[in-house]
Amino acid sequence: MLVARRHAVALAVTALLAAGAACQAHERERQHPQRPGPPAASAARGFTLVASGDILPHSSVIERAQFDAGGTGYDFRPMFADIAPVVSRADLALCHLGTVYGANGLYSGSPVFRSPPEIAQALAATGYDGCATASDHSLDDGAAGVRRTLDALDGAGVRHAGTARSQAEAEADAVALLHAGSAEVAHLSYTYGTDSPVPAEQPWSVGLVDEHRILADARAARKAGADVVVVSVHGGTEWQDAPDDRQLALARALTASRTAGRPDIDLLLGAHAPVPQAYEKVNGTWVVYGMGDQIAGEMVNPQGVEDPRGNESTVARFTFAPPAKPGGRWEVARAEFLPQMFDVDAGRVVNLNKALARGAGVQGVRDRIRDVVLSRGAAKDGLVMGE
Repeated sequence: MLVARRHAVALAVTALLAAGAACQAHERERQHPQRPGPPAASAARGFTLVASGDILPHSSVIERAQFDAGGTGYDFRPMFADIAPVVSRADLALCHLGTVYGANGLYSGSPVFRSPPEIAQALAATGYDGCATASDHSLDDGAAGVRRTLDALDGAGVRHAGTARSQAEAEADAVALLHAGSAEVAHLSYTYGTDSPVPAEQPWSVGLVDEHRILADARAARKAGADVVVVSVHGGTEWQDAPDDRQLALARALTASRTAGRPDIDLLLGAHAPVPQAYEKVNGTWVVYGMGDQIAGEMVNPQGVEDPRGNESTVARFTFAPPAKPGGRWEVARAEFLPQMFDVDAGRVVNLNKALARGAGVQGVRDRIRDVVLSRGAAKDGLVMGE
């Protein structure tokens, strides 16, 4: 019954995506333009940030990318076509890489992920500016996998945070800044653990969750000129809609920390679950406990049942306004979430609100995601569902 329902939805969505493909083709092909540095303080302007969850290519996803490339190489760009307008129109767009890149065509899905490096080009074409790379699969191919992944992202012009090729690079993560509007934004990334052990001689290869380290890195970024500090955390209990105790405790601790009366962290983004989790404003700071998997193959829950929730996720969109006074906090003026799903059969990310407008029968999926996202009272703090 579950598979039949998924195929029925897939057929409807696939037809609608095909009908809209022509008008979206230019979004897939364009490279996200290099944004200029921040203008003078007198011209301060806000910015919109979007973020999405894990990109976790199982074998079926890799095979689809090979098919979309005509059998030669791998083309992941069509997978993002439906969500590309949302990503490319943001001033700053962040993704979460759940895997590392393999080499010489030796690619694999679960349990040891080695993904084609062509994903990096697709991310750039879609409009992503940077990606969190700290995850439980960061060391699936050791130091070589980390190096290949970061080399590919560098080659595509996509910034990264969370893993490093050297100790110097790991330390630089805390001060690397991205431009958005007239703001300087620091993006930091950490994971609760890795499936393969962190090498004793390279403890800096992946950022591990530690409250004191995260806060120290955030303060270092602030001293380096960051107006806004964004922290990505890879963790949470798999298949659990509600954030677990560790997520809740970390969110409280990080959002409570202040220096000279100003919060050390301005936004907390979660991934890994792999289902969508709640958004919540904690100590005046927005927290996304889990965005869900943006791209993944067929997902089987701990009961051994194929579970479509593993292909559901959200895009977080936050609009930041400049401080009223110099040195003040950049405040979130608008908080939004956009429900999406990965249509496994079509091999496409689906913007569910757009699909509904086109007549697809996905309202049940959209509404379930909405209910989970709002389950901790975020609506009363102004969170709305975007288009």
